[in-house]
Amino acid sequence: MLFNSLAFAVFLPIVFILYWAIPHKYRYMVLLVASYYFYMSWNPKYVILILLTTAVSYICAIFVEETEDKRKKKWFIAAALIVSLGVLFFFKYFNFLSTSVTELLRSISIPLHPVTIKVMLPVGISFYTFQSLSYVIDVYRGDVKPQRNFFRYALFISFFPQLVAGPIERTKNLMPQLFEEREFSHDKAVYGLRLMLWGFFKKLVIADAVAKYVDIIYDNVHAYFGMTLIMATVLFTFQIYCDFSGYSDIAVGTAKLLNIDLMTNFKSPYLSTSIKEFWSRWHISLSTWFRDYVYIPLGGNRCGRARRNLNLVVTFLASGLWHGANWTYVLWGGLHGLYQVIENFFAERFSKEDRKPSKIMAFIKGVLTFALVSFAWIFFRARSLSDAFYVATHLHRGVIHLPNAFTRMFIEMFFSYFAFAKLVASLAVLMIFDYFSLRRDLIAEFGKLKWPLRWIFYVGVTSVIILLKLHNGTTQEFIYFQF
Repeated sequence: MLFNSLAFAVFLPIVFILYWAIPHKYRYMVLLVASYYFYMSWNPKYVILILLTTAVSYICAIFVEETEDKRKKKWFIAAALIVSLGVLFFFKYFNFLSTSVTELLRSISIPLHPVTIKVMLPVGISFYTFQSLSYVIDVYRGDVKPQRNFFRYALFISFFPQLVAGPIERTKNLMPQLFEEREFSHDKAVYGLRLMLWGFFKKLVIADAVAKYVDIIYDNVHAYFGMTLIMATVLFTFQIYCDFSGYSDIAVGTAKLLNIDLMTNFKSPYLSTSIKEFWSRWHISLSTWFRDYVYIPLGGNRCGRARRNLNLVVTFLASGLWHGANWTYVLWGGLHGLYQVIENFFAERFSKEDRKPSKIMAFIKGVLTFALVSFAWIFFRARSLSDAFYVATHLHRGVIHLPNAFTRMFIEMFFSYFAFAKLVASLAVLMIFDYFSLRRDLIAEFGKLKWPLRWIFYVGVTSVIILLKLHNGTTQEFIYFQF
């Protein structure tokens, strides 16, 4: 079930009404049934996988708590890791590993055919696997107590707003909220609806509109060069942001209708002035997960410079592999790790902590950061390494003759002047919103407007979304559903 579907428009009000209509002690069961229905609407047979992951992590966490022997505790942790990551590996990485090994052996004249399996990647498997693993690890560290009620724990893993594409929630934040007695909050519900509206705007008005131009180019990159490739890459930079942050906004807003607070997953990332800052604002739930459960256990910043840099690169390589079973994702992650190694090198030698950077310097650093992030997105979007390297090495061709380059780009991407102006205007709205949202909560600020202005805004944005939805005619999945 997609957030941007008619089915969800029927599903959510039913869940909302049932949740608040029944006594508190039964509400979690309503959410559990709704969450499993939500998940099974894609493919009912894959529910067995989320049940397996849930059951194994539930049992292992209890044994970890009850066992005094530290060695046995580690065995239970290992069991949870092996089963959960084993399921993830089988469905997501088996074919990738088999093909990669076969290609490596062929390169040294050992002819082999790859062994592959024909299975569909279960939606959200990477997200709920990581959430269950963090729970077991937190119990092992003594940060949380294990949940003894299996059905309550199953809800924590499957809570439908964030089940298939995050945010990846931590036990301390989400678990208590699901079972505490909570009263309906009118203010929080209205805030959630506003946030959902903004999320739908980003997804349907920007991301889906941009997608068709990006797909034209990236589905056949070898037919283009220069400004066309640059424009397609920049547009994808905004597409993936609006697509994914739009999903997160809808998820967080949906949870607020139930008086449940999910963590913020994006904080105006394209206004960052460094790669390190970018990752403190982009997909925050995942970046902090890798920090807490990969980077810090590897040694983090507590070791020498060389080891610290290695830890960074390894963490980002793992993050890239988490995103997809393709070397393009691994290289994307490696690029971000390398960016931070180089950034740290220059920061240690040339930064002056007692001097605040000028606005001009901050702007230059912001543009450079955006350019580096956009360049890395080439490897994320490209269908293969050869496509990615072609784009990366053909961005500059013909760009020096700007009028001709822009004319060619308009023709090749089938832009009309009106369509281009509409895209620029929507992106301007996005960046202006992000800029001011760093200083104040604009979603809350809308609530302070007089009611005629508020309703003009609500009706106007909703009308634009509906009209564009009807005009486009198709429903596009969120990009991160494939991860």
